[in-house]
Amino acid sequence: MKSSLDTFQQEAPEVAKAFDGLVEALKSTTGLDAKTKQLVYIGIKSSLGDNTAVFFHVKMAKQLGATRDEIKDTILITLTVCGLKGVSTCLQTALEAYDNA
Repeated sequence: MKSSLDTFQQEAPEVAKAFDGLVEALKSTTGLDAKTKQLVYIGIKSSLGDNTAVFFHVKMAKQLGATRDEIKDTILITLTVCGLKGVSTCLQTALEAYDNA
């Protein structure tokens, strides 16, 4: 079964390539370290209720040295942004992804 990203890359390869370039450019900025960037991304995606992105970025954050408590706090802080949405849709997924990584 194809993922949404597979479809994006197949149907719009030039745009997908440009998007990949943007991601790489953002990775190379120096204002935040890689772990902090992942935590910020987890917080943003949690506030949007994007479980899939949270699942994958938690694994990346753990590889970069993020602790379970840092992941949990990143999602809990979304309470002040979007109420219960981030916690109710992503906290369990995030902690399971962390524990099983």
